[in-house]
Amino acid sequence: MKICVLASGSEGNVTYVETNQHKILLDIGTTVKYVKDRLSELSVRLEEIDYVFITHVHADHVKGLKTLIKSYHPYICVSPIMFAELPELHNYDKVFLYDRNTELDDAEIDIIKTSHDASDSRGFIITSNNASVVYLTDTGYINQRNFELLKNKQLYLFESNHDIEMLINGPYPKFLKDRVLGPYGHLSNKDSSVYLAKLIGKDTKKIVLMHLSQKNNTEEKALETIKEVFAEYEIQFNSKNICCARQKEKSELIEI
Repeated sequence: MKICVLASGSEGNVTYVETNQHKILLDIGTTVKYVKDRLSELSVRLEEIDYVFITHVHADHVKGLKTLIKSYHPYICVSPIMFAELPELHNYDKVFLYDRNTELDDAEIDIIKTSHDASDSRGFIITSNNASVVYLTDTGYINQRNFELLKNKQLYLFESNHDIEMLINGPYPKFLKDRVLGPYGHLSNKDSSVYLAKLIGKDTKKIVLMHLSQKNNTEEKALETIKEVFAEYEIQFNSKNICCARQKEKSELIEI
């Protein structure tokens, strides 16, 4: 598989995944022009995208959906609850309703429930040719019943939204701070790092920290936190293989 995070943050999220038989987007939370431009840098045309999987219907994950389906014709993959909240899909002829596991020729997609203040929100584990990538953002916690399914994957695209002290002492109003910190909010650097310490294994090659807050986090804090937590858990992992996804800059193309 080839994976590239095209954008990650509160202004918009979209990730590109390529298998031997499919070209997939995870979310479409930026403008279509932005996606088209970033894909062209990978020598991929937007017309080649055949599936778009949506994690939830917040604007930073579906902003470009209406424009996309007007000009292009991929399958849009959503849960039945998400479908009900996206009227632009109700007369669209290429909607795939997912629930749990999904198979796409050479790819298996395990779909797990996340904990976010949306009517429905999901994370994905995509496996193809014996390699797996975890895509998990926008969740206040991870249910332990999903741990075995999430363990020892080659690549983790994993939320590390905020530094707790920066958030508490920052400009957000109290209700918004409570939302972010709560069980239906976002993972902090510390929570993300502890989960990853429990999940990564000998097959894990790379970690990309996702959805960093522009006001309540920095790349330096996110990377320092995971380094400290891994040391506490005696996790041996090369820090050069941990990076942060950015809002307006695509990541490197990762091959697993």
